[in-house]
Amino acid sequence: MTVNTITHLSLTTSSHATIDDEESSNSTAVTQTWMHYLASAIKNMSDLADYLQLPKTLIKEAEAAHHDFRIMAPTPYLDRIKKGNLQDPLLLQILPVIQETYQTAGYVTDPLAEQKYNPQKALVHKYKSRVLVIAAGTCAINCRYCFRRHFPYGDNHLAKDEWQSLIDYIKLHPEINEVILSGGDPLMMKDSQLADRILLLDALPQLKRLRIHTRLPIVIPQRVCDDMLTWINASRLKIIMVFHINHANEIDEAVHHAMQRLSTAKVTLLNQGVILKNVNDNVVAQVDLSERLFEVGILPYYMFTLDPVQGAAHFDISIEQAQSLMGKVAAELPGYLVPKLAKEIHGKTAKTVFSPIL
Repeated sequence: MTVNTITHLSLTTSSHATIDDEESSNSTAVTQTWMHYLASAIKNMSDLADYLQLPKTLIKEAEAAHHDFRIMAPTPYLDRIKKGNLQDPLLLQILPVIQETYQTAGYVTDPLAEQKYNPQKALVHKYKSRVLVIAAGTCAINCRYCFRRHFPYGDNHLAKDEWQSLIDYIKLHPEINEVILSGGDPLMMKDSQLADRILLLDALPQLKRLRIHTRLPIVIPQRVCDDMLTWINASRLKIIMVFHINHANEIDEAVHHAMQRLSTAKVTLLNQGVILKNVNDNVVAQVDLSERLFEVGILPYYMFTLDPVQGAAHFDISIEQAQSLMGKVAAELPGYLVPKLAKEIHGKTAKTVFSPIL
């Protein structure tokens, strides 16, 4: 299959995806499935409480946090949560709580200072050989600890004809050999749009790799559809998908099937998680996560400490606690299943990796 095959895709449209208004295409049964789940995602606390059989008293408590950063949770993810269990590790990642409204010293709206490295619209260039593109401004799920929960996506949305400015920037920087699509979640874009954008990247000889940071195939596994695999197989670039999975319970059989499809398409599958207090800050949770990732073909890559974003301080643990935790994890697992403990620090030329305390 040649690169030009990408231009002949006939794919679905949806008002719920992050799309350009001028683009339209035909729908297919497969893509309607994932977009159906996206369109029917839970978007308010009352519905979330009903669906998961949570106490109604939580609704009022969650209102202020929901107003600041709204709930978004698709049912394929919610169905992995034990109903009525307020300590479920998947629920804790998406449940608005009053602590989000507290002002905590040292926790800011732009914890990675990305706006300093935003030389032009929708582009973040922090590291020499790779550039990050804000390809979409929304996600299929809103994680309460998100370091971009305050990011000005409205100022960084790119219409189709504006993508040429990114291509021109990359051409002016021959040291760039990898493009990272991020967001939001880049897979919120229609496959027809992704195919068009990746065709532009394919045409740049300097590029070797395309990295896609996404959570969508985890929260809605049906996102890995035939149309997605078409543009993946058509691209000459080596494609890496970096997922964001924090707990083994996030990986069910539907996710396993989606990973098998991506592996067959020769996509490199990596995971980067974040250590979250009361979610996965214990040895059993970390070991189970690494084992389950490997079972479905995903290699543990990074385990980050929390980025100090305003509204998420209640998830944080200290670097020393994280080092001690990962030291105990290292004692339980082979080295290739122990993710690197890391933190992204403003001003550094690479991520800072911390050694486990053994």
